[in-house]
Amino acid sequence: MKQHFAALAMAVWSVLPAHPAQAGDVLVFAASSVKEALEEACDAWSERSGNRAVISLAGSSTLARQIQAGAPADLFLSANENWMDVLEADGLLREGTRTDLLANSLVVIASDPVADPLDLHSPDALATRLGDGRLAMALVDAVPAGIYGKAALESLGLWDSVAPRVAQADNVRAALALVAAGEAPLGIVYATDARAEPRVGVVATIPAGTHPPIRYPLAVMDAFSAPAAEDLARFLAGAEAGEIFRANGFETPAQGAQ
Repeated sequence: MKQHFAALAMAVWSVLPAHPAQAGDVLVFAASSVKEALEEACDAWSERSGNRAVISLAGSSTLARQIQAGAPADLFLSANENWMDVLEADGLLREGTRTDLLANSLVVIASDPVADPLDLHSPDALATRLGDGRLAMALVDAVPAGIYGKAALESLGLWDSVAPRVAQADNVRAALALVAAGEAPLGIVYATDARAEPRVGVVATIPAGTHPPIRYPLAVMDAFSAPAAEDLARFLAGAEAGEIFRANGFETPAQGAQ
C-alpha cells in the first residue's frame, strides 16, 4: 500500500514545473502544443496584473490524470474536449468557468523543410514516402493529437498501411522533436507545432472533416484555485490574448465568428 501511494505521489509531481508555484501564483496545466503562445499570453497578463503564472506542459491525458490524482492545478487548458469532460464529470471544475478557448488543425510534416507535397488521397503515397522509416505521432489512444491523427488516417483509408511503422511519443511536441531531429522522416502534428519548428516542412494538411474538431477547452479547477485564477482565465479568453494566440497560428472563437 505504501508503495502504491509513493508511486502515485511520484506521478502527481512528475509534471510540475522546475520552479513550483508559490503562494499567490497561478499554476496552469496546459497541453504541450500551446507552449509558445501560452507563455506569451501569460507574460502579458503578468505584466498587466502583477501576478505570476507558472505553466506545466505535458500531454492532455497525463495532465488530466494528474489533476484527478490531486495535483494542485489552478487552470487546465486541454487539447481535447474529452479529457475536460472527464474532469467535469468528476466535479473538479469550477462551475461556469469552462470555455472553448482555441482551435487547431493537423498537418503531416517532413524532416526536410523543402520536401515535396504529399497527396493524402493517394492510397499508397504516405506508406511509399515513409519507406523503411517511422511516422512520428503522439500516443494514438491517449494523447489528443494522436487520437485525432489516427482518426484522420482511418477516415482516409491509410491507417492499416502505416500502423506498424508508427513511432508513438508521449506528447505532440515529442513527436515533432523526432521529425526535427531526423529520427523519423514524417510525423503528424498540429499546424501550430510545425509553425514553431523551422527544421521541419509541412507536406500535407489533413482535411478537417476526417477527424473530430480540434478544440482546446479552458477551465478553472475548483479545489486549488488561486485568487487570481479566474482573472487569468478571463484574460486568456479576451481580445489581447486572442491576438497573441492568432499570431501563433491558433484559431479563436472570435476569429471563427468573423
